[in-house]
Amino acid sequence: MKTKARLMDEKAMERAVTRIAHEILERNHGVAHLVLVGVKTRGVPFAKRIAEKIEQIEGVEISVEMLDITLYRDDLTEVDEQPTVNQAVNFDVRGKDVVLFDDVIYTGRTVRAALDALVDHGRPRSIQLAVLIDRGHRELPIRPDYVGKNAPTSRNEVISVKFMESDQEDSVTILEKEK
Repeated sequence: MKTKARLMDEKAMERAVTRIAHEILERNHGVAHLVLVGVKTRGVPFAKRIAEKIEQIEGVEISVEMLDITLYRDDLTEVDEQPTVNQAVNFDVRGKDVVLFDDVIYTGRTVRAALDALVDHGRPRSIQLAVLIDRGHRELPIRPDYVGKNAPTSRNEVISVKFMESDQEDSVTILEKEK
């Protein structure tokens, strides 16, 4: 794949995180019933950055939970053995306002799987969705509540999100598949 365009650098990502943190606080009237949940893998550092920004703004520490949706995906191939997930579920969402984080929303299928996984942890009061990039092409009627950047793409393009915590850089690029 070749790089087609750079959508966000470190400063643009920081501005998006700051804006989304303020929007979350405004919509939820603070952090009293708030739970931040990052979809494994890159939804987690995104959620952690929002939590850090909220702590700077409100002076209140808020935890970030990780959600592994492997068993909930609708694209798992049928195998003789069922896959297992080694994740201890240690959070409860009953009666909470959950903000679900993912790096990119595309078809909506990852979010659908995450919603299924979340309700297995209890019935939240509300579920909101925050994404760094909305690239369009939805196959399901799912729309994020908080968006860092809208980036319409073609189906032969891929969005690459990198976080310093896992990739040693902060960037969002559009890659084009080789034909």
